[in-house]
Amino acid sequence: MTFQVTVQPSGRQFSCEDDETVLAAAIRAGVGLPYGCKNGACGSCKGKLLEGTVTHRTHQEKALPAADEAKGYSLFCCATPQSDIVIEAREVLGVGEFPIKKLPTRVAKIDRVADDVAVVSLQLPANERLQYRAGQYIEFILRDGKRRSYSMANAPHQDDFLTLHIRHLPGGVFTDHVFNNLKERDILRFEGPLGTFFLREDSTKPMLLLASGTGFAPIKAIIEHAIHSKTERPMVLYWGGRRPKDLYMHALCEEWARTLPNFRYVPVVSDALPEDCWSGRSGFVHRAAVEDLPDLSGYQVYACGAPVMVDAAKRDFVAQCKLPEDEFYADAFTTEADLAKA
Repeated sequence: MTFQVTVQPSGRQFSCEDDETVLAAAIRAGVGLPYGCKNGACGSCKGKLLEGTVTHRTHQEKALPAADEAKGYSLFCCATPQSDIVIEAREVLGVGEFPIKKLPTRVAKIDRVADDVAVVSLQLPANERLQYRAGQYIEFILRDGKRRSYSMANAPHQDDFLTLHIRHLPGGVFTDHVFNNLKERDILRFEGPLGTFFLREDSTKPMLLLASGTGFAPIKAIIEHAIHSKTERPMVLYWGGRRPKDLYMHALCEEWARTLPNFRYVPVVSDALPEDCWSGRSGFVHRAAVEDLPDLSGYQVYACGAPVMVDAAKRDFVAQCKLPEDEFYADAFTTEADLAKA
């Protein structure tokens, strides 16, 4: 059966099959519902179910707690309609502007920038171009049909390659392959662009950019795009890692801080060892931002990294620093281990 989905307050409508998730149908129809992981782990697509009924596929409790579901909230990446439905969601403008494509790509370069981080540069086929917004991601389609998501780490105007920052997770099917077997000229297949984590260019607010680990990748793309578009918005980047080596492009961030008049960089390390000789900020990266910026009421925040960091940042920025909840944009990097907890 086919059901009708109406989005409020915009009034946009689209059709959804009874075995299709609301989010999948929205993406197909070019309707910009916010989302991140598409797997019931991050909670980015949570919204209100105003009319009708849905059933939810397996998802993590923290993404849609039972108490929220009882209040009428739904997780649209896992919700399949059982009737015509009316939902309330903050639509993201511009999501359907660029076509989502399935493309082959050739590995052009693999650069090890840390013990467990590789920068993989991808060459698209001749006469093909992937249009995307800085901050979005692609999904590799593996031979068994499973998918792995990685954010583009370069801004869209840099057309030579698509670059990705891939952290090795021992035992991970895809990252083991990348670090042990993948070589230049190998062919991979992906779908993209995906995601609603990207720079909102209609705002003039100062930006707090928050990253942990390889969550720096889409943040880097956003910064590069902001530089390219000659924005005058103040930007402050807080990048956290366990040890200094986890800040694998520290020199680039320092260069931005030296050369850009409206840019500040605050590196934060949580578990430095004596041999690291670290004299900078320590502790949780989002807490450093709370200490420095107790009033975020006039800011936009872009946060990317481990789900625990993203969740804590949103909670503390809203509760303690007066950040408007709708000015917190995030992409939580969920791993297969995270999804296994669903």
